[in-house]
Amino acid sequence: MTDYLTEDYAADALADSIVVTPGDARYDLLARADNYRFVARPDYFHLVHSADQVERALGAAVAAGKRVTVRSGGHCGEDFVAAPDVEVIIDLSPMSRVGFDPRRNSFFIEPGASIGPALRTLFRNWGVTLPAGFCMGVGAGGHICGGGYGPLSRLFGLTVDYLEAVEVVVVDEHGATATVTATRAEDDPNRDLWWAHTGGGGGNFGVVTRYWLRAPGAEATDPALLLPRPPSTVRIVEVQWPWENLSESAFVRLGTAFQRWQLANSAPDSPNIGLYALLRCMHRSAGHLAMHAQIPDGPDAGRRMDEFLAELACGVPPSVRRQTLPWLAAARYLAVPDTGPWAIAVRRKVKSADLRAAHTPEQLRAAYRHLSNPAYTGPNSSMEYIGYGGRVNTVGPSQTAIPRGAILKTFFMTSWNDPAEDDAHLTWLREIYRDIYAETGGVPVPNEVNTGAYINYPDIDLADPEWNTSGVPWSTLYYGANYPRLQQIKALWDPRNVFRHALSIRPA
Repeated sequence: MTDYLTEDYAADALADSIVVTPGDARYDLLARADNYRFVARPDYFHLVHSADQVERALGAAVAAGKRVTVRSGGHCGEDFVAAPDVEVIIDLSPMSRVGFDPRRNSFFIEPGASIGPALRTLFRNWGVTLPAGFCMGVGAGGHICGGGYGPLSRLFGLTVDYLEAVEVVVVDEHGATATVTATRAEDDPNRDLWWAHTGGGGGNFGVVTRYWLRAPGAEATDPALLLPRPPSTVRIVEVQWPWENLSESAFVRLGTAFQRWQLANSAPDSPNIGLYALLRCMHRSAGHLAMHAQIPDGPDAGRRMDEFLAELACGVPPSVRRQTLPWLAAARYLAVPDTGPWAIAVRRKVKSADLRAAHTPEQLRAAYRHLSNPAYTGPNSSMEYIGYGGRVNTVGPSQTAIPRGAILKTFFMTSWNDPAEDDAHLTWLREIYRDIYAETGGVPVPNEVNTGAYINYPDIDLADPEWNTSGVPWSTLYYGANYPRLQQIKALWDPRNVFRHALSIRPA
């Protein structure tokens, strides 16, 4: 839904809040979100439409002494929302408006808005966008405050680089709820709360009920000049390398070449900053490795793409498919489905590592061993290298809560349907990750190669000494040097530690 704000928008609930309890036909649907590994069993779900309703729902739960969590899009990779001890889930999915607020001269996005509809609304109405992800069903609530990124991040930075203000419902030391607005303005007494939402992750400080977004320093009165304008058209290349022809040495050559190109072409002033690529190293049972690459169309776009593809020669002839699409169609083309058999009743586990330098041949050989293991079948299990860097790294490491400095992301995922296969898939994922990072205790310890992990891909194994033997705490892996400041903000704004989960920020 698109709209301009009314004078009393905060109190203008579009409908009454809804309480869903066991026995209601809607309960089992709400109990399951994106990841079917976790089934919530709260006393009730509370669906809300406004910050005022959030205040009341949260206040009632806190007053009753109930354990409460919050959900926007429902794509959390762990059981942070659906833990067994959770008694109340506040569901923000009805809060899905996207529009322009002339009073703040900024765009607004509510937390229940999915990324796909939000991008479509921004582009169709004003011709602008955000450098958000390509999982179109993910809710803005968690995506933005975790430091969301996407195919345009090399060109435009992160979503949080455009965060002008955030509205949050908080709980004080007495259990009273209040709605607070925190902005990026240097003289805002609530600025630390704004900063915490520039990469601190969801479920930590309060309930986000609205984001306002505008390019830093932008003061134009025309909304079309307040956020980045995406390219009109995009050239896309889809490449596949068949596993049957892929030896260990060819795999190492391909992985090394892909990373080498990223290292050489990820400076903020690189002429190839607009070229985004994702190399998906799928398990052998999928039949092939795949790469998606795209670049804004232009006079030299074809040449730049050809030069990039030439760099990836590994001795295995790939299949290559090319097309040119309008930008919004291209964004949807890459999208992870949120309907159909690939999206419904799926069980998942994810891991991540952000790189400032390349994986070594030894690490690539470790990956190959697991990816080619014939004793395991996982056509939806993979390790991905994702283009990053560029203008992401024009922002200083302490200017936002999310660490900077990475030029490449790695994403590990396995997904399946049968609960009886849980152990096999979880073990495969844990072991490939452990073996790739064997020299640093099984995890990507921040050093000259790694910058750590990404909180929007949460992984409780980083807090488990069985899988993290580095001696480096999970909080350092996710937040680096920014964690102590986040702890201080947590103590100030959530003194009762109402908002907590397995990887939540611990109060100072």
